[in-house]
Amino acid sequence: MLASYTPTSEQTSGFSELVMGEACLIQKLLLPREPLRGPNFEITYLLRTFGEIGGDFLDYFCLPDGRLGIYVCDVVGKGVPAAFYAALAAGTLRSIKKTGEEPSAVLDLFNKRLLVRPIPCRYCASQYAMFDPETLELRVANAGLPLVLYLSESGCSTMGEGGIPSGLFDFACYDQVSFRLAPGDAVLFTTDGLSEAANEKGEQFGKERLLDLCAMLDYSAPDVFLHSIFDAIEEFTGGRHSDDMTAVVLKTGPTFAATTDLR
Repeated sequence: MLASYTPTSEQTSGFSELVMGEACLIQKLLLPREPLRGPNFEITYLLRTFGEIGGDFLDYFCLPDGRLGIYVCDVVGKGVPAAFYAALAAGTLRSIKKTGEEPSAVLDLFNKRLLVRPIPCRYCASQYAMFDPETLELRVANAGLPLVLYLSESGCSTMGEGGIPSGLFDFACYDQVSFRLAPGDAVLFTTDGLSEAANEKGEQFGKERLLDLCAMLDYSAPDVFLHSIFDAIEEFTGGRHSDDMTAVVLKTGPTFAATTDLR
């Protein structure tokens, strides 16, 4: 599910093929192996890195009480330095993600732990969500990523609040919002690589164009939906890329076959 572009010589200069291969393997291990499905939901993702490795990472998993956790993160920078910091941030978040804490509390603790050993000029925009398959309630806290997109029969709209990226300031606090989805609704989490993708004239794809695109597309098949979004951005930019692009979709409905490994 991870698709990578060939890096430039500047991005890989000073690193042997063996080192880059190890770095790619480690980064792939930070990502889910497959979609996560239950009787009334499906979660899947698509990630395309700017170079061979990048700074975006994500996960989705089952919590002990039956709810689901979802996080999407984007560390500042590109290439190998960003990948190193992503590994540090992912390890930090993995140590607290399955505690059952509310999303706002998870991001608060994540921010504090990153600041225990701060790295100059490095931080992580992050988003953590908790979904209850029984009630279809979604709780979201945001630390600097684009607002979540809510898709329903009425169209596509933003939901949630912004926030300060994780690992910047010890005084940061995070608001939490709750929404109750209806069967058949979907929620899209993205990094800013989608909306900030630019064409040859320097014009960005933009938030409004992304909203309009999502409103037009059929999201009943999440994997096809994500590929359609990325293909539209690819066409808009003419294949020019300046950042990693990551998107995760949560689709509700009564027609999904449950998997046996709901991590």
